[in-house]
Amino acid sequence: MFENVQNGQGYIAKIEKESFVDGEGVRCSVYVSGCPFNCKGCYNHAAQNFTYGHALDDVTLKTIIEECTPDYIAGLSILGGEPFCNLDTVECIIQAFRKQFNTQKSIWVWSGFLFETLMHDSGKRRSILEQIDVLVDGPFVQKLYQPGLPYKGSLNQRVIDVQSSLAANLIKEY
Repeated sequence: MFENVQNGQGYIAKIEKESFVDGEGVRCSVYVSGCPFNCKGCYNHAAQNFTYGHALDDVTLKTIIEECTPDYIAGLSILGGEPFCNLDTVECIIQAFRKQFNTQKSIWVWSGFLFETLMHDSGKRRSILEQIDVLVDGPFVQKLYQPGLPYKGSLNQRVIDVQSSLAANLIKEY
C-alpha cells in the first residue's frame, strides 16, 4: 500500500501556538509539509509541497514542547500536509511530547489515510498510531463538505478514539 507514497523530508509548514479548532480544548498545532492526496478544495494547499516551510531542528522541537507546556494547553495536534508521509518528523515530535507530558496531554492527528490502512501497517505508521489519542481519518472530499462538522471538514471523515479502537480491534468514534 505505501510502496509508492512519497515520504516527507522533515519540513514544518507552520506552528499554531494556540489553536481553538484543531481538537478538543486549546492546543498547539503543528502542520507538517508534504501530502500526496491533492484533495480538491484543500484548505492548506501550500503544505502539500514536501519542502514548504522549514526543516524540523532542535530549536523548533524545543519550541513545540514549550508551547505545549502551559496548563491551559490540552495537547498537541499534528496536521498537514500528511503526517503519515512524514514518519521520522512526526515520530520525533511525538516522542519528545510523550517524554515531557506522558499521557497527561493528548495527541490528535489528521490524515488522509484510513484508520484501517494505518492499523495494518507493520512499520512506523502503526507505531505512530499506537502513540496517539485521536485520529481524524480520510481525505477531504469537497462534495461532502459540510460547515460546522466538529473537528473534520467532510462527511466521509471520522473522528476516532485510537486507543479504544486498538484495544477493541474495532473502530470507536470519539
